[in-house]
Amino acid sequence: MSRPTITVKRIYDEPGPDDGMRVLIDRLWPRGIKKEDAALDLWLKEVAPSNELRKWFQHDPAKFPEFRQRYETELHAPEQQAALAKLRQLAGQGPLTLLFAAKDSEHSNAHVLRDILTSADER
Repeated sequence: MSRPTITVKRIYDEPGPDDGMRVLIDRLWPRGIKKEDAALDLWLKEVAPSNELRKWFQHDPAKFPEFRQRYETELHAPEQQAALAKLRQLAGQGPLTLLFAAKDSEHSNAHVLRDILTSADER
């Protein structure tokens, strides 16, 4: 079975022809983006970090390793497992782009999700 193509992209970046299914994975709607202009296929809030974790993290790169650990723990809850299953299903159908709003594109929940989805595929 071929490995799914899962990319991460800021929602503020232009949609590309290779994006495939575009899924917003943030709990909050991104500032300055109109829903009709977002070029979204799905907004999957259920897979986003909790408000408590998001506020604790504050996109501080020094906290990213612990954020990753806490977020992965949160993703074991039933609602988050259902959302992850939905992402796996979408990834199995073709290219999948995980969209997020954070300015720091290296330290985001999107990267954690991509790693989880691609590592699960390799098992």
